[in-house]
Amino acid sequence: MATTFTWKIANLEREVADGFVFTAHYTVSAESDQLKPDGTAYTSGAYGSVGFQRPDNLIPYADLTETEVVGWVQEAIGGAEKVAAIESQLEAIIAQEITPTTEGGVPWQ
Repeated sequence: MATTFTWKIANLEREVADGFVFTAHYTVSAESDQLKPDGTAYTSGAYGSVGFQRPDNLIPYADLTETEVVGWVQEAIGGAEKVAAIESQLEAIIAQEITPTTEGGVPWQ
């Protein structure tokens, strides 16, 4: 099973006066290459927010790119180790859906 992960920025909170971004809200989506019986992919996702300290060299708000801010987010949450942990958790959710190891219900009807 191969899983594709996509990190996106859902929203930025900033100071109006100088454009300093102090909070980023992000999403991480995971999509498996395995398909459900209806032909759609197995997916999972996560959402989070992270705050930033004011940098010495402020990049103008209008010049920010999503790729750049995603990099800030990933660094702020703990770098490559934390990114890998989040992606691993999402992959585990998909694996559990593909091959369940637990069930709910009652034996009587």
